[in-house]
Amino acid sequence: MNIKQLFQSQDMTIGKPWHKILIFSIPLLLSNIAQQLYSTVDSIVVGRFIGDDAIASVNASMPIIMMLMVFFVSISSGSSVMVSQYFGARQREDLSRSIGVTLSLTFIASVFIMIVGPLVAPGILRLMQTQPRYFDWSVAYLQIILFGIMGFAYYNILAGILRGLGDSSSSLLFIVIATIINIVLDLIFVAVFHMGVPGVAIATLIAQAISALLTLWRLRKYDEFDLKFEYLKLKPKFVKQLLMLGLPTGLTQMIFSMAMVFTQSLTNLIDVAAVTGIVMRVDGFAMQPNFSFGIAMATFTGQNIGAGRIDRVVEGRKQGLILALITTTIITGLIVVFGKNLMYLFSSTEALVDLAYNMMLVLTIGYLAFTVTQVLGGIQRGAGDTVTPMYIAIFNTVIVRVPLAYLIAHLTKTPEWPHGKPIALFLSLVITWILGAILNAIAYAKGKWKTKALTRAGARPSIDA
Repeated sequence: MNIKQLFQSQDMTIGKPWHKILIFSIPLLLSNIAQQLYSTVDSIVVGRFIGDDAIASVNASMPIIMMLMVFFVSISSGSSVMVSQYFGARQREDLSRSIGVTLSLTFIASVFIMIVGPLVAPGILRLMQTQPRYFDWSVAYLQIILFGIMGFAYYNILAGILRGLGDSSSSLLFIVIATIINIVLDLIFVAVFHMGVPGVAIATLIAQAISALLTLWRLRKYDEFDLKFEYLKLKPKFVKQLLMLGLPTGLTQMIFSMAMVFTQSLTNLIDVAAVTGIVMRVDGFAMQPNFSFGIAMATFTGQNIGAGRIDRVVEGRKQGLILALITTTIITGLIVVFGKNLMYLFSSTEALVDLAYNMMLVLTIGYLAFTVTQVLGGIQRGAGDTVTPMYIAIFNTVIVRVPLAYLIAHLTKTPEWPHGKPIALFLSLVITWILGAILNAIAYAKGKWKTKALTRAGARPSIDA
């Protein structure tokens, strides 16, 4: 495969499954890592040029941003399933209308967030018991990000459409360009103009807007579908399909984010927001292989379900899972060896880095389990079964993770840690990852996902796994 072919749609219904999954996953992994640099660079710049409380202020905003992302997660996940299945089935009209509806709903959701988000941000931060010493910074960062959310939304959703078409390389190129712009603007706004935390937020918005425009330009170059004004109309059939497929994932994201609000409250009580901020930045890189292979398996599954090739999905599951586990093992090993050095990029406070690294080691126990969850969950979502992963996530998050975090915190109270030790936050997460892997394995084996195809070809009889 030459460079030009990498930036075209890929038919994942032919060829060796492991090769198709790998070729698709590598640009996706690099793209996700580049996107992770957005928040990482923000934390490095504010930590080095402003202080540890600035890291905490940015980290405190993340649960709220993720909670309000429920709209875009719903649109993106529903659209990805529709695009991959209609592309695999070669149904041009349905593919075109799916993309048009996605663009229109993204605009509506963006405007809603831009108006409502900045208004509710201060109140939610107070409910989360955000520390007074960095409360104003958190409010400023959050309001700026939410007011300019349209660029972020369109990049991620348009990149999701490209992935549904089998193109994971274009979004890599554009996010690398945007990341470089973000780094340069971060340094200019904070180090040169001394704009503080708001400067970091403004730099991020500008970079995200550029990546969105580039992605839209690339999407218009494809001839596998038609991007006409008439397809932007909210045709009920496609709106219903998108919401039925996307809302379960969106609700999962919302519940997960609400749980993060509760755990962030515990984080603020224990007063280790800076520690969790550093851990989550490094953890973000460790998690990218999982997310990348999960998306790759969803796209691979969607296209093959659309083509009526469930037998090929089963074969791809075996090969994709092996690839994902090997990649995660390598990345986890690198994090264990070099993680502490990475953490010094965010802070020079020795005690802070030591604690963050120890908590990072706790998380590494669960990475392989999370890989299984992402791969098997990706297959279910790609096939059109977005409800089962939602039930599993809700159970894990609401019934297990949040109560367990508070229980462990209660059991580990000491004079030094009157509200519990930081391990409560991380050990509870690892336990839910392991449980999630077990539940997703059971759900995959039951095979409900095989009956959820949108397309005519996907309704063909399947062979058993």
